[in-house]
Parts: sequence; structure tokens; C-alpha cells
Amino acid sequence: MPSPSRPSVPAKPRPPKALELATVDEDDLRDEGAYTGLGFYDLDLTGRTVKGAEFNQCRFNRTDLSGTSFVKVSLTDCLAESSNLANLHGDQSSLLRVAIKDARLTGLHWLDGVLRDVTLRDCRIDLSVFRATKFSAVHFEDCNLAGADFTGSDLTGATFARCDLTGAQFSAATMDGARLTDCALSGIGGVTSFAGATISTNDLISLSHTLAAALHIKISDGRDTDDATGRTA
Repeated sequence: MPSPSRPSVPAKPRPPKALELATVDEDDLRDEGAYTGLGFYDLDLTGRTVKGAEFNQCRFNRTDLSGTSFVKVSLTDCLAESSNLANLHGDQSSLLRVAIKDARLTGLHWLDGVLRDVTLRDCRIDLSVFRATKFSAVHFEDCNLAGADFTGSDLTGATFARCDLTGAQFSAATMDGARLTDCALSGIGGVTSFAGATISTNDLISLSHTLAAALHIKISDGRDTDDATGRTA
């Protein structure tokens, strides 16, 4: 039997030759904006609505983008650290060679989008929605993804390591090629979509009761009982 293929390692973001600090007055988010080599540090960019913008080789540090809406926005070779992206909505938007660390993404909506060569570490991404999104060489590490919704997503290139996926939804997702290691999987939905995924032994044990319920399998202790008397046969 062939051994499982190794997961794709996300390519690292390509750093800019020089980084210029952005200001809200000169570099506020706008439709069709092109932002290259900018450092968005300690800026309040909440509640914006941005269409068709492009971010290249930018860095976000302690930036507040909560409640902002992206439509057909692309981020390429970008870094985000210690930033607030809670309830950010991305529609038909893309992340390419992006690294996100120690960020809050609670309630993030990334719909019908693309994530390619993306790393997320030590992030809170609970109650997020990634419906109909394609994941290619995407690595989640030590992230809280409780209640996340991956309905209809293509997760063939996704890796989850030491993540909390409690109550996450995977209905109609494509999982052939996805990998999960040391994750919390209790109460997940759409468990039958896990066909073709690679799961660690510990994860399979925690998943077994959910899988059995989905397939209407009854679990017993191996002893037969007499229905009439209740005594062991």
C-alpha cells in the first residue's frame, strides 16, 4: 500500500526591497487601490468597503481591519502579525504567499475565494466561514477554528496541526489530500467528506464516534444481551 504523499509546504512571502510606513491620510483603503511595499502599523482601518484593491509585499502589524469588506481584493507576499481581522468579509478575494501570526480572525468570512501558499499560526479563527474557497498549500498551526464553516470548500491542499476544530462544518467539502494532526474534532459536521484525508491515529480515535453516528453504526462493548431479560448471553 503506497504511503501518503507529503503535504505541500507553503512558499514564504517575498519581502520588499524597502518598506515605507503607511498613514491613514495618504494610504487609506480605496477601490482599485494599489499598495506596494507599505507597512500598515498601528492603524485603524475598521469598517471600510474596498473593491478591486491589490496589496503587494505589504506588512500589517497591530492593524485593526475588523468589520472591513473586501470584494475581489488580492494580497500577495504579505505578512500580518498581532492584528485584528475579526468579522472581516472577503468576497471572491485571494491570498497568495501570505503569513498570518498571532492574529484575531473571529467571524471572518472568506467566500468563493482562494488561499495559496498561506500559513496561519497561533490565530483565533473561530466562527469563521470559508465557504466555496480553494485551499492550496495552506497550513493552519495551533489555531482555534472552533465552529468554522468549510462547506463546499476544496481543502485538498490544507494541513491542520494542533488546531481546535470543535463543531466545525465540512459538508460537501473536498478533503482528498487534506491532513490533520493532533486536532480537536468533537462535534464536527460533514464527517463523510473526510474521504481521502490523512488523519493521525489520535484524531481518528476522537473522530470515530462522530463518524459512527453519521453512518448509523451502533457501538457496543462487545457483549450481547438478552432483550427480554437484560442479562448477558
